[in-house]
Amino acid sequence: MGFQCGIVGLPNVGKSTLFNALTQTAAAQAANYPFCTIEPNVGEVAVPDARLDELARIAKSKEIIPTRLTFVDIAGLVKGASKGEGLGNQFLATIREVDAVAYVLRCFVDDDITHVENRIDPLADAEIVETELMLADLDSLEKRAAAAEKKAKAGDKEAKQLFDLMHVALELLREGKPARIATAQGKISAEDMKAWEGLNLLTSKPVLYVCNVEEASAATGNEHSKAVETRAKAEGAQSVVISARIEEEIAQLPAEDRKEYLETLGLAEPGLARLIRSGYALLDLITYFTVGPKETRAWTITRGTRAPAAAGVIHTDFEKGFIRAETIAYEDYVKLGGEQGAKDAGKMRLEGKEYVVQDGDVMHFRFAN
Repeated sequence: MGFQCGIVGLPNVGKSTLFNALTQTAAAQAANYPFCTIEPNVGEVAVPDARLDELARIAKSKEIIPTRLTFVDIAGLVKGASKGEGLGNQFLATIREVDAVAYVLRCFVDDDITHVENRIDPLADAEIVETELMLADLDSLEKRAAAAEKKAKAGDKEAKQLFDLMHVALELLREGKPARIATAQGKISAEDMKAWEGLNLLTSKPVLYVCNVEEASAATGNEHSKAVETRAKAEGAQSVVISARIEEEIAQLPAEDRKEYLETLGLAEPGLARLIRSGYALLDLITYFTVGPKETRAWTITRGTRAPAAAGVIHTDFEKGFIRAETIAYEDYVKLGGEQGAKDAGKMRLEGKEYVVQDGDVMHFRFAN
């Protein structure tokens, strides 16, 4: 389990170029005209984590299996998308299935690439995207609310819960605010969170702003990306600066040449690594590891997950029959030369059902069949 990230934006902002580069595929056409991406494109990438190599080296693992991140590239939005303009709801529905939405914003000037609004203003572009998603949510909720209200008045407790949550969302949307404001303001209780997520609202998804800049600004950003960063901070969202053109070039280089190429550009790592870190921070995700001679493997969970639920990510039987988790902190595993060294030093812990898994934990689960 990694996470699913929907990539949205106006036409010609570098969305599909970025998708192609990050997934190292040519599945999405990257052409200079609107709607070149007609069907949502799905691509998976391995989440880079240097800890995997170190753990595998110590355990002499035959295989390394990183966790995965899924990108869903969706056709360019335009004004009126929520009402069927462009490709309309054909692709808006796809966004409902993702964990987070990346707004790719054009933060570069290039006279050879047209802008659908004939100007470079990433904040205005973000407003167009957000507005279309809000209008789609508004339309969806208004169609569902009447039926939920009718059931609620008839005494259906579940329908009453849903209707109350719909009312919270509708109030915000009618004020021109995204549904995610409700969680930020604490309007959704922990007991209601599952039902809230079940409403599948486009604007309840966490947002990651991706600033696509020219090559010269990849390391430092520019005035456009800094304006986006200010907006993101004000919203409690995440932002990341990437040059889709550079990512495209990196994807075409042999792995051994990439580091040197990045250094010439003043970059310590590819944009993909920064994008994933921002996504993990946005969704509050962490990684734990299972390590052995057969394989070293990374598993992604939400921060605050207890040991049985973490075990369930591997297999539901592990959660159902959970007994104990043999746990070693990553630093101890490396410092003490592996599992046996950690055991000898008293650094292997037996954790029970209430244990909250920490980032970097090396775990082995005991469970009853």
